[in-house]
Amino acid sequence: MKGRNQKEMHKLIGNAVIFAIVMALTFWSVFRGQNVAGIVDAVGQMTGTYMAAAAFLAVLFVAGEGCMIWYLLRGIGEQSTLPRCISYSFIGFFFSGITPSATGGQPMQLYYMRRDGNALSASSVVLMTVAVIYKFVLVFIGIGILLFWRTPLRAYLQGYFGLYLLGLCLNAVVVAVLLMVMFSQGIIRSCFDKLEKMMICLRLWKRTEARREKVELFLSGYRETVDFLRRHKSLIGVTIAGTFIQRCSVFVLTAVVYRGLGLSGAAMLDIVLVQAAVYIAVDMLPIPGAQGITEAMYRSVFRDIFVGNTLVVSVCITRGISFYLVMLIGFVVFCAVGRR
Repeated sequence: MKGRNQKEMHKLIGNAVIFAIVMALTFWSVFRGQNVAGIVDAVGQMTGTYMAAAAFLAVLFVAGEGCMIWYLLRGIGEQSTLPRCISYSFIGFFFSGITPSATGGQPMQLYYMRRDGNALSASSVVLMTVAVIYKFVLVFIGIGILLFWRTPLRAYLQGYFGLYLLGLCLNAVVVAVLLMVMFSQGIIRSCFDKLEKMMICLRLWKRTEARREKVELFLSGYRETVDFLRRHKSLIGVTIAGTFIQRCSVFVLTAVVYRGLGLSGAAMLDIVLVQAAVYIAVDMLPIPGAQGITEAMYRSVFRDIFVGNTLVVSVCITRGISFYLVMLIGFVVFCAVGRR
């Protein structure tokens, strides 16, 4: 157990180092050739009310997922507090941010949910439901933008339009895969059988009936939870509506920054839709926190909205609040929860 913990710690440190390197390269790219002192002064001139509103939207974006987790857990009979579920969300955001393609978030959420006494099967279904609905809402928004706002979208994205289509397709594929896994015990059992066979070949496990019994117990609870959600479609409906609001909060954040910098002339809806397009395009890229590409795409597609030196300033504020600030909060929450 001690060796396993050390291995996990080394992996965490390794991911953190990669994250720091990518972050340093991103900062270098953003600030290269810029008047850093002038940018700092411009950031300081942003209205405090708008800065607070942007920070609120960033926190709401992450906390909103925690609310959905809490709502579904309570709906299926698990006892968990709202603050605790919000902490799962911040921990998930932090680990998603330091791992490629955000692969580290849900396993850590599942670990802490299980540690707090939630059933493994129920926790797995809840997290998978949240993930499916999150991706579904993103695809729904993306298709809507493509169908009803295609001409302005192409004008804003230009060379990044292909990346947008790729991101939309990848998210749609993920939705399909997650739904298949969620509603097919056969896929889950097959994955476990392959994992068990590999671990036995590596002499890390021994074939035991006790493990098989635990798997069957997990599958039984998993099936009951999925069936419960099927029978209570209102839970899914409320979660979809809540997720839509949660998604839009981070898109609206950019419009708040626009107003906070004293700018006018661009339609607020255009800013929200362009930010949504950026998010969809980079969401599935295998880069920790989608750093680098997000900033580069932002500077390209928003150059006609944030004019002059406000473009770099808006990059710093928008990404600083919506990603780096929330990452910091997630790290603090992880440290606090991990010590309990």
